[in-house]
Amino acid sequence: MRKTAKVNGDQLVSYIDHGGTGPAVLLLHSYLMDADMFAPQVDAFGSTYRLIAMDERGHGGTPADGPFTYWDVARDALGLLDELGVARCAMVGTSQGGFIALRMALLAPDRVDALVLLGTSGVAEDPEVAAGYRQAAAAWREHGPTQELLDLNATICLGQHDATEWQAKWRRLSGDHIDRVLTPLVERDGVLDRASEISCPALVLHGSADVAYAVDRARELAETLPNAEPPVIIDGGAHFLSLTDAEAVNPHIEAFLGSHSHSVRP
Repeated sequence: MRKTAKVNGDQLVSYIDHGGTGPAVLLLHSYLMDADMFAPQVDAFGSTYRLIAMDERGHGGTPADGPFTYWDVARDALGLLDELGVARCAMVGTSQGGFIALRMALLAPDRVDALVLLGTSGVAEDPEVAAGYRQAAAAWREHGPTQELLDLNATICLGQHDATEWQAKWRRLSGDHIDRVLTPLVERDGVLDRASEISCPALVLHGSADVAYAVDRARELAETLPNAEPPVIIDGGAHFLSLTDAEAVNPHIEAFLGSHSHSVRP
């Protein structure tokens, strides 16, 4: 069941605390998704860990009343941990969620036990790719969420995975809303040049069929993070692989968390 918390003054954050007395793990979802995308992980190891899945700013039940950056969302997440009494925990972030997890580790390294980064990148968005995304957003504003646009987004994000549930959610989004949540994505700063500051254990996973970010993005992250394991490349894995390729990634995530997630709920 979703709850809401007010963090850092007046920002509302929607989240699901799946409970449990094991180590806390914060789940950070992808662009245009929400906390529900981690259902496969909750099913797989929700009885072992206290899985906390938040709706990031402008997604799910968390509002975005003005412009924001992923640094702001990282502070939202840290504020949520404060509200829940979680001093430190592991972070699992897919794509956009990985951008946020990396920023959390830079802002508050003492709060992060370990990082699991799936289908993500440490560099700024490629200008040509950003221009294409902006063009699609302009079409959304002009024509609404046409089936062509919905299918395009599903193909980039989910590959061949059934997108019916997510397309139903995307149909409710206005062009203005798309603009608001797209801007942090295409205008984000790179953090790869600071990744060497992140000393916690890290696991990087990437799909070989990820059409949003090349496998090289995973390799460079794993090479730059001082305590990262060798990257795990999932054969045929799509961009949002924690959802699309859960059976392949879950054993890696669970084994890594078992070795590196130690903070227990008070």
